[in-house]
Amino acid sequence: MRPFSSCLANHGLVLTRDNATTLQINVGLNCNLSCRHCHHSAGPGRTETMSRETMAAVTAYAARVPFAAIDVTGGAPELVPGIADFLAELATVSQRLMFRTNLVALHDHGGDELVRHCAALKVALFASLPSINEGQADGQRGSGVFATSVAMLRRLNEAGYGIQGSGLELNLAANPAGAFLPTGQQAAERRFRQELTRRYGVEFTNLVTFANVPLGRFRDWLETSGNLAGYLEKLAAGFNPCTVAGLMCRSQAVIDWRGYLFDCDFNLAAGLPLGGRPIHVSELSGPPPAGLAVPTGDYCYACTAGAGFTCGGAISS
Repeated sequence: MRPFSSCLANHGLVLTRDNATTLQINVGLNCNLSCRHCHHSAGPGRTETMSRETMAAVTAYAARVPFAAIDVTGGAPELVPGIADFLAELATVSQRLMFRTNLVALHDHGGDELVRHCAALKVALFASLPSINEGQADGQRGSGVFATSVAMLRRLNEAGYGIQGSGLELNLAANPAGAFLPTGQQAAERRFRQELTRRYGVEFTNLVTFANVPLGRFRDWLETSGNLAGYLEKLAAGFNPCTVAGLMCRSQAVIDWRGYLFDCDFNLAAGLPLGGRPIHVSELSGPPPAGLAVPTGDYCYACTAGAGFTCGGAISS
């Protein structure tokens, strides 16, 4: 398989940073689930968690740089001590604040108090629901996950999330259960909406779909199951040069739980820092400069296959 950098060159393309409009903050790898598709290998045994000192440095950075959106992710952000206060601080400096949840963590560890807190701050929620098939969802994430996720979606609807006219976004994120590409996003959204409404009375704002990225636990599974080479070839065969200009690594600044900068969450998982060297958020007075080369790997094909990787931050309010 041709290296991703060679594929770009063959199409006369280069991958460099544009103006950074979104700040994504990965607050840690501790998670209540150990999902097979996780590119970070997050789980209950991971101890990497953002400290309050780093939270303060990140908030100070967000206050001095006018990002259009701030995206809080993990792991399971609900498990991070001080997350509610962190969201409140970020809400004061952000035009648009997003929070990613696997729903089970919100159900078991966040509860109604965190939901009310997010609603008061007008935080847009991005909830992972890999499938509307209970067996597929539980097979990927663990027994009972689907039922708990649906119960949490209902509670979110009761709080106004996903209800038209409420101003509270509830966006779902879905990904395949195995080593294949996702179905078309519009068709998937219609199917999710029909089934969730008909069977469970659940409403949501939008659905985003994405290909599983061959890093972390998912890459380990691909290797042990003998699917790695075939999956990489499938991603590479689907390369779409039209997606490169809009790749999220060009317009994001990603901060990890230690406060260091990356171009995207996948380069974070791969250990490739922004600009090729560790840069702490406290060192920056402005956004990462445009024009810097973005480091790449074979996993980048996941973001350029077909219609490209759909980033939740691209959904406007």
